[in-house]
Amino acid sequence: MIMFYEGQQFWGMHLIWWVIWMILLFWIFATPYSIPGQRAKKASPLDVLKMRFATGEIDSSEFEERKNILEKSELNPTK
Repeated sequence: MIMFYEGQQFWGMHLIWWVIWMILLFWIFATPYSIPGQRAKKASPLDVLKMRFATGEIDSSEFEERKNILEKSELNPTK
């Protein structure tokens, strides 16, 4: 049974509920902000190395040396 509200069809819900649902869905899927309490993705060792190089903690030769070590360890993981 389809319900009518002043000549409009709202499939059993009043217009305000449709507005609330649309706002809620927009808030969940379209806002780019992180949710408080959400676990952040851990940075990979290569990401940490890139950050240290970008901030100037290490020079380019040390960066390349450590990057090669990391790439070799990714190819031959030892467990």
